[in-house]
Amino acid sequence: MKKTFLLLCFLFIMAGCQDRIELEQQSYVIAIGIDSTDDKGTYEFTYQMANPEVGSAAGQGGSEEPATETVTVQGSDILSATFTANSFVSKKLTLDHTKVIVVSEETARSDDFIRVIQSASRTPQVRRQVQMIVSKEKASDFINNNKPLLETRPHKYYQTMLTRAIETGIVPEATLHRFFQITEGDADLFLGIYATTEKSDQKSASEGAEDKYIAGEIPQIGGSPTQFMGSAVFKEGKMIDIITGEETRLAHALDPTLRMEGYLATVPDPMMPDYRVSYEYSQAEMPKIDIHYHKDKPTTINVEIEFQIEVIAIPSLVEYTQNVAYRKKLEKEVVTRLEQNTKALIEKSQKEYRSDPFYWSLYVRKYFKDIPSYEKADWHKKIYPNAEINVTYTLDKLEFGKMINDSKLDEVRD
Repeated sequence: MKKTFLLLCFLFIMAGCQDRIELEQQSYVIAIGIDSTDDKGTYEFTYQMANPEVGSAAGQGGSEEPATETVTVQGSDILSATFTANSFVSKKLTLDHTKVIVVSEETARSDDFIRVIQSASRTPQVRRQVQMIVSKEKASDFINNNKPLLETRPHKYYQTMLTRAIETGIVPEATLHRFFQITEGDADLFLGIYATTEKSDQKSASEGAEDKYIAGEIPQIGGSPTQFMGSAVFKEGKMIDIITGEETRLAHALDPTLRMEGYLATVPDPMMPDYRVSYEYSQAEMPKIDIHYHKDKPTTINVEIEFQIEVIAIPSLVEYTQNVAYRKKLEKEVVTRLEQNTKALIEKSQKEYRSDPFYWSLYVRKYFKDIPSYEKADWHKKIYPNAEINVTYTLDKLEFGKMINDSKLDEVRD
């Protein structure tokens, strides 16, 4: 009797392997592209699949196989199109390791975008941490033209490229989870990653500084043609605008739910305006947001941001470390620039977008007893556009790197 019981137990355990699929029988999709077609409800889906043998220890034998395979098929949603692709792709398409979903700007601006992206939230195959990229060109063209030079493995390229870009603030954290969370909350703006492989009218370095660009405008010679810079602004599940890398960084600084390690920036030298002072910005703590909701008058929003900077380059050679008055002028220049640019972004969001990309609606919900009363107050049509907003930047640490003094030009050129 005991042996029979043990035998039955082993049979149940062994039955768990009956639907097993070997690794070499699967094709792992790294990037998914979505483009519109002339037929309503039909889309072009592009799947970029990684070759696991390229770049791995198993593939060190000099194999000349390509690192990826890219196919495009038509379908009504992401999942059903994978079965169409399997009519000519030998291995089963698997979405478990998908890193990015690339959507063309044309598709993102259409009213039906929310319909086609909705299928990604239903299947457990597509992880909620997949990043959403909006491309200026067709998504299929973006994926096919994106040829990184230093990293042949596509999953590693997207992982390292986007992680560093998000940390420096030039593109936002744009996961599928965040998209659905903000869209279904119906109160704030979602920021998606903006990218392109096409060059547009490029700005000069003096006009664009270091982050006043969107993807495609950055002056570039050599390297990969793909540029990631700025954000695609979504309202109610539809793209409405594009903001620059600088504005994206400000949104990071004002949003307590986004992470940003720090970034390099420049300001005009207050003592010699022909030059620019370079510094590293860091923000150790989340912004302090205080909202006073008033039903019959404009709501007041006060935001305080403490930050630190380390000056890394002074091309003018002005001795800011030795002169307190000069140093005060530099501090004032940095703070004034940040406050002016932040004020411009907030005014733009209030007047043009009629909603905020900072997720501040989280802080006003405590004034309402239930969801219906909160929805009736209408954050992004009544409260935020009419609010009185004050943002204060406080510089609590100013450092000048390893050197106290720069070279004295009059002594070098005597």
